[in-house]
Amino acid sequence: MSDLSVQDSPGSSGDVTELLQEWSRGDEDALERMMPLVYERLQKIASGMLSFERRDHTLQSAALVNEAYIRLIQLDRVSWSDRAHFFALSARLMRRILVDHARKVGSKKRGEGERLLPLEVAEDMPGGTRPDLLALDRLLRDLAGHDPQQAQIVEMRYFGGLSRDEIAEVLGIGSATVTRRWRMARAWLFRELGADKSPGKSAPKDGP
Repeated sequence: MSDLSVQDSPGSSGDVTELLQEWSRGDEDALERMMPLVYERLQKIASGMLSFERRDHTLQSAALVNEAYIRLIQLDRVSWSDRAHFFALSARLMRRILVDHARKVGSKKRGEGERLLPLEVAEDMPGGTRPDLLALDRLLRDLAGHDPQQAQIVEMRYFGGLSRDEIAEVLGIGSATVTRRWRMARAWLFRELGADKSPGKSAPKDGP
């Protein structure tokens, strides 16, 4: 998949972390002050998600970012660690918004509302499988039931466009571990998306 990671404006990285810490301590205005520093990156994440939706999707990237902002405001106090943590949670909120939207719209005829897989995920997919957003969401929930960390890695990499180093930073693990677990989770998605299986799937396991 394309790496949606972009650099924040020069010198803003420390500012974002400081504002996140202020927000964690209860300064409700810190998020508003921080938004100009992170808005471009949030737009990149939103655009990356929507680029695989159908072209007539009623949500646009600005609306998706604004809805995520509203949900961020409504969160109980979060102990933010750094900006990568912020972008990871923002990506999760955007994913939930799109899933909620898809459910609200309701069932469509086959082929409508499909979400194309990014190239890195879709390569070698059996039969050119094109899972819709709800199907992919169900798979990620299945995976999370077996291995929450692998599901988090897929969510941050696929939906959030975070780099391996950023994911490692958020999860507190090594980049090599992220790479290994991403490959295993991706292989599992290949298999499940290319097969007509009933619930009760086996999640990928780490080797000894």
